[in-house]
Amino acid sequence: MLLIALVSSCRKDSDHLFSESVDQRLSKQLSAYQEQLSGAAYGWKMIIEPAGGGAYGFYMKFNDANRVDMVSDFDSASAVTLKESSYRLKAMQQPSIIFDTYSYLHVLADPDGSVNGGTDGVGLQSDFEFFFNDSTTADTIKLTGRVNGSKAILVKASQEEADAYTSGTFNVNLFHDILGKILQYFKQLTVSGKSYDININPGARTIIITSVDDQGNPNSFTTSFYFSLNGIEFSQPFLAGNTIVTGFYSPVWSGAAQTITADVGNNTSATIKGVIKPQVLDTEAPRRWWQSMADEGNFWYTYTGFHVDGVDDAYGLTGIQNFVALGFWPQYGTSGGITYDLAGYLMNESGQLTLSFGTAFRAPTFTSDGRIRFGNYLGDLGDIPDDAVDPYVNTAMKLLEANGFYLVQISDDQYDMVNAANARAWISWYRP
Repeated sequence: MLLIALVSSCRKDSDHLFSESVDQRLSKQLSAYQEQLSGAAYGWKMIIEPAGGGAYGFYMKFNDANRVDMVSDFDSASAVTLKESSYRLKAMQQPSIIFDTYSYLHVLADPDGSVNGGTDGVGLQSDFEFFFNDSTTADTIKLTGRVNGSKAILVKASQEEADAYTSGTFNVNLFHDILGKILQYFKQLTVSGKSYDININPGARTIIITSVDDQGNPNSFTTSFYFSLNGIEFSQPFLAGNTIVTGFYSPVWSGAAQTITADVGNNTSATIKGVIKPQVLDTEAPRRWWQSMADEGNFWYTYTGFHVDGVDDAYGLTGIQNFVALGFWPQYGTSGGITYDLAGYLMNESGQLTLSFGTAFRAPTFTSDGRIRFGNYLGDLGDIPDDAVDPYVNTAMKLLEANGFYLVQISDDQYDMVNAANARAWISWYRP
């Protein structure tokens, strides 16, 4: 009886904790969020980090009629073309915002991998329904995706930023175009007197910064990045000594010095230059790349072949009629008692993916300083079409370079293979 009395007493006390019902409180919260979103005179900058990785930047201007105009850094078209969508606020366990007509946000979540470069069935694992986090403030709104858990943040924009985003001058290619002037694959960042290896992956929107400590041990930092109005900005800042690096802003190319100079935040200048070999090299990567497919009986593939001196598909593989991809099979077969590797051409023949022809190489060698050197030319497999002769020969000759190649592991499913002679030619290999 005493326990029941105590519980009853607690209930009566709790009944008076709030003067309004749960529904009334949620309704007030939603109204407050609605007013906050539409009341921002110059709109909001939005950054989304999908569960699938990377980061993407948006500008959004909400009105009180549940419409929103937006641009996105997804590509050069979405950066300069305002798109109107609808949105609504709804109580779904937590106060939530739902973008309910197809917009640039939905592009990231589209399950068709050809739309956003993601995985078929899930896209980039992004969201278009978010709940509001408790840490939201007057100038900053933090959101979490309801399905995939994507992280998003809205920050009030200034008038200058709003004018830039809506005037068609948002250039998402600014940093990419300047970075492309460095012809070497390997790049080195120097800030506050210290140098770092940097690997920027525009497709995955990630950057890896690697340094060597006083004992010679490598330390790596990885962050996503998105495009800002004057460069790129990191999702997480990097600490370079006592300097906080938040991105690369207002980059300038010097042809004479062959370097990029950029502001890294707080008016601190840094330089980026190309190098033939990084400070930190994974010397086991070439053997791991080759051995993994030898063990699986599988192959690596590339859609475009070699990038050389700033030119994608430098040897014109995609111009071959019915070409689909170039594959590399370790230990593909045996001829005259010699087990050989094959650089094979996958073609679309009457709707069927077919290995039509290729170059056979003897077994490779692996050097102690982390290079693979492909074995001597053994012969050709199949008949080479006339329009494929030049791309075929140029690709084979490049693979046979005497200095060989470094391998850089980007993920479980991707390695970049960089020629060791000058680092100005490379292939990105993918797992099927």
